[in-house]
Amino acid sequence: MTSQRAGTAAVDEVVDIVSRLIRFDTTNTGEPETTKGEEECAKWVAQQLEEVGYTTQYVESGRPGRGNVFARLAGPPDSDRGALLIHGHLDVVPAEPADWSVHPFSGSVSDGYIWGRGAVDMKDMVGMALALARQFKRDGTVPPRELVFLFTADEEAGGQWGAHWLVDNRPDLFEGITEAVGEVGGFSLTVDRPDGEQRRLYLVETAEKGLSWMRLTAHAKAGHGSFLHDDNAVTDVAEAVARIGRHTFPLVMTESVSEFLAAVGEETGLDLRPDAPDLDTTLFKIGNIARIIGATLRDTANPTMLKAGYKANVIPQKAEAVVDCRVLPGRQEAFEKEIDELLGPNVTREWITHLDSYETTFDGHLVDAMNDAILAHDPQGKTVPYMLSGGTDAKAFAKLGIRCFGFAPLQLPPELDFAALFHGVDERVPVDAVVFGTKVFEHFLMHS
Repeated sequence: MTSQRAGTAAVDEVVDIVSRLIRFDTTNTGEPETTKGEEECAKWVAQQLEEVGYTTQYVESGRPGRGNVFARLAGPPDSDRGALLIHGHLDVVPAEPADWSVHPFSGSVSDGYIWGRGAVDMKDMVGMALALARQFKRDGTVPPRELVFLFTADEEAGGQWGAHWLVDNRPDLFEGITEAVGEVGGFSLTVDRPDGEQRRLYLVETAEKGLSWMRLTAHAKAGHGSFLHDDNAVTDVAEAVARIGRHTFPLVMTESVSEFLAAVGEETGLDLRPDAPDLDTTLFKIGNIARIIGATLRDTANPTMLKAGYKANVIPQKAEAVVDCRVLPGRQEAFEKEIDELLGPNVTREWITHLDSYETTFDGHLVDAMNDAILAHDPQGKTVPYMLSGGTDAKAFAKLGIRCFGFAPLQLPPELDFAALFHGVDERVPVDAVVFGTKVFEHFLMHS
């Protein structure tokens, strides 16, 4: 490992890079014909990399405009270690400007924050990765292993026209990669200790639930709304939706969640044992992050869409609903059996989207490098594993046997409701957190 870097270039430009990334409106509606901005943003990213000497690959993932950018930074010529993938998506969920206190695509930097859609999901990490990639290339840095920077399309709609397409159709692009780091990990959670002090825990994502969007359908005989009907598709679907929406799935303790609860319990003195009498309620004493953690104790199935009918006085032939299902590792078969018992006799189901769950262990050299990087910049910090209740592009890369983690380090103010910022109004990230994260991420990459 050799380097002639000044060590400050990335920190100096990262805030501006994140702000400029947010100014690209890369709204992903989930419909290819109305999704926009990914190509323009990806080509700008490629330009920033080429400006400092990278050879980039711009790849469209199955549809025009679904732009992805690859760039590789070589490690030592005699290294026999696999490459590390650093990945981030460029698309964002929609935002309604009228609801925001600043324009969601302004990239405004004010009051100590960078504001805009994508600030935390995930143009902050994209900006850190891009700033560090530029610094490394400018300064002739040779990292301890080959680094592969990848900026993807379509993550917010499940990656069908992004990471999953790349993995299924261009696996050659991932040759030599053995491990990966991406979003929704490395951020701090400040907890209160029994002695009155506080401790910052940095949550490393080692697992994520499966993502399955399920369509429910019921059929019936059409008829006049004034007649008696004992066969009504709307009623059948509505009853199934109500049963599923009110159902509580059993508590299942996975390794990642068990380790997280043990670590937090040790720091706080809270009773977070799997058999604790009131675990769900106690969990909320650690703060708003409990909305994510609580959702990893059991499977969830939340109805999100209903569709039926075309006139007020006509019983329709068909009614449909969509349910957002998030399933714990190892639970898919049991989950489907439970759902089938809730549907009722006249309702059928089909998967619109199905992406597997993922879990890895919290050990090994890469985990040690994450912890060392945090401690180098926050000596009182501590890394702990956790499971993400949502999903990321890691689901795609895991299909290639790549070991994936979420590690986008941020030191957050204790009072900030970080979970609420994901897909929320007035999404923003602290400037200081991004600067801190860039320093930590540099240390991590140089010791990975």
